[in-house]
Amino acid sequence: QVQLVESGGGWVQPGGSLRLSCTASGNIDSLNTMGWHRQIPGKQRALVARITSDGDAFYVHDVQGRFTISRDNAKNMVFLQMNLLEPEDTGVYYCAAVERGIWSAWGAGTQVTVSS
Repeated sequence: QVQLVESGGGWVQPGGSLRLSCTASGNIDSLNTMGWHRQIPGKQRALVARITSDGDAFYVHDVQGRFTISRDNAKNMVFLQMNLLEPEDTGVYYCAAVERGIWSAWGAGTQVTVSS
């Protein structure tokens, strides 16, 4: 079983930046795709970005050009650099990993608040 722990959330003004980090532990040998999801108030949790172990990244349209996902396989970590943050980005951000084809490992989440 994989355990995921996020860090780096907080409050920032519109236009600002935050960097989220996620550390994986446990049965990580089978990990390939990892990613970040977010739950915006009043909406369901949804994918933001994902990255394979080879570094192939995908972003949803709303964050393209503003967010960058990366990973350090040696340290079992994945990151989300968030720039030009907007109030609409406010929500709880979850690190997740795909196991056996599904998003099955989740962190507890970290709050991101963008407001003036």
